[in-house]
Amino acid sequence: MNARQLETFRAVMRHGTLTAAAESMNVSQPAISKVLKHFESQIGYRLFDRLGGRLVPTAEARLLIRDADRIFREIEALRIFSDRIRDKQVGLLRIAASAPATFGLLPAAAERFRRRNPDIQLELLTLPAEEISEHIVIGDIDLGLTMSNFDQPGVRTEVIGRAKVVTLLPPDSKLRHLKCITPKEIEQETLISYDSKAGIGKKMDRAFLSTGRKREPDILISLSIAAAPMVQRGLGVALVDGLVPWNRFADVVVRPFAPNVDLDIILGTSTVLPKSRFVREFTRDIRAVITSGESLD
Repeated sequence: MNARQLETFRAVMRHGTLTAAAESMNVSQPAISKVLKHFESQIGYRLFDRLGGRLVPTAEARLLIRDADRIFREIEALRIFSDRIRDKQVGLLRIAASAPATFGLLPAAAERFRRRNPDIQLELLTLPAEEISEHIVIGDIDLGLTMSNFDQPGVRTEVIGRAKVVTLLPPDSKLRHLKCITPKEIEQETLISYDSKAGIGKKMDRAFLSTGRKREPDILISLSIAAAPMVQRGLGVALVDGLVPWNRFADVVVRPFAPNVDLDIILGTSTVLPKSRFVREFTRDIRAVITSGESLD
């Protein structure tokens, strides 16, 4: 079994026909057929049956594709890393983060890192958590940072800190004199927050239920940063993550929320590629920012 055979098998599984698989690999159909037959001969069982002119994967093929996909992604990640070495890009650190981590952690961490490594290029991307994990797997980025868990083979996850849910109030809100906001205080307010499908939304739902109330957002957001201009316009109060430095926003009053809702800050790296010195350094910088509270300044 070799990488070419796995690539061919994966292409046929993905495209369903020899012709389509050959086109995707930019080779001839006979070449695909030859590799596939040799592969089946080596492993000792059929991978496809022909039914009505179509290739139908066998039960054995469906079992094999799970690990074949994983191995192929690892090979692709190694190829990308090899290309980076060839193109002298080893002085590049690529980081992807969700929006809260981008605003709350990356500026201070990047400042620390660049102070020691002024010649290392940083590439910072803001992406949803599910996209971050995909980019880690294929080797497009070196390090991912989010507040949602990575549920993806090939991604190593580590909880490196925690943030809390906070309340954002318009400056003229009648609640601004309170030191802490509870579900009772915002019961009659227009609520700006996340959908219950989101992990943070589910945690807030449980917090509300613990006080005998139900969380019912009037304005749904997918990014916490979207709440700021709405609160500034007096559209309502917002329950969002406390990782974003909200105190830097004009016309927004920030108050703690109770009961506490803790949110994990999760760092993701590849289980295939070794961590470079720069990944380890930047990880230490992120930890230092969280510990020092710089992200909340």
